Amino acid sequence: MSSDLWIGRSGRKPLIIAHRGGAALAAENTVEALRAAAGAAADAIETDIRLTKDGAFVCMHDDDLRRLCGDGRAVADIDLATLRRLLPATMTLHEALAASGSLGVLLDIKLTDPAQLALIVNEVAGANAIERTMLGLRSLDLIALARSVRADIAILAFLEEPDSAARARNAGADWFRLWQGAASPERAAIVRHVGLHLAVMVGQPRSIPLPEYPPFPVGLIDREGLEYLHRIEPDAILLDDPRLAVGCCGLS
Repeated sequence: MSSDLWIGRSGRKPLIIAHRGGAALAAENTVEALRAAAGAAADAIETDIRLTKDGAFVCMHDDDLRRLCGDGRAVADIDLATLRRLLPATMTLHEALAASGSLGVLLDIKLTDPAQLALIVNEVAGANAIERTMLGLRSLDLIALARSVRADIAILAFLEEPDSAARARNAGADWFRLWQGAASPERAAIVRHVGLHLAVMVGQPRSIPLPEYPPFPVGLIDREGLEYLHRIEPDAILLDDPRLAVGCCGLS
């Protein structure tokens, strides 16, 4: 069975998950951010997984380096040594599992190759981190594959369609992600009705703001937004700064 961290949520306050390792606390997806998130009383960290040219799993949100260091090359076209010359704080999956200590780890897997997913699961198992790790997956096929590979690992559905909770559950997911702007009481009730836990990602889902979403970039939220989420009662909240939620509005 998966750890109570992810599965045994009944009657508990929501987990506070530090998005991109705690992007408001230190450089995103770095060991420094993970350690700062632990110090800020986060329950878990979220980090993104991509693959370098030489087969290293690295914690990198974007598919290229343009935003982080002005280099337009794709992560997949650069080896780990070159990546670390450009971004010395680049963190591998192995380092993330080690640096996160006893925190929960949500892996937002940006890869679609089933073989790569199996390798990631094997690395998590090799680090004795299955019970505190949750896989964030973006297709029903990958959810079903991951569930067939490991019956005892938690899976979060990062699906684009906010009303696809039942399909996610049938594929094998334990959790379902809603963006803050789509997180209505009615949708939250549907997620719970089909037997899934609810995680809410705060901020905007797009670089070009959508009018129906809060006026903040991904990962950012204000007190009004936190108070609204408190009424929805999610099982987890993903945000850049866990300090905003700790002690606020009954969320921790």
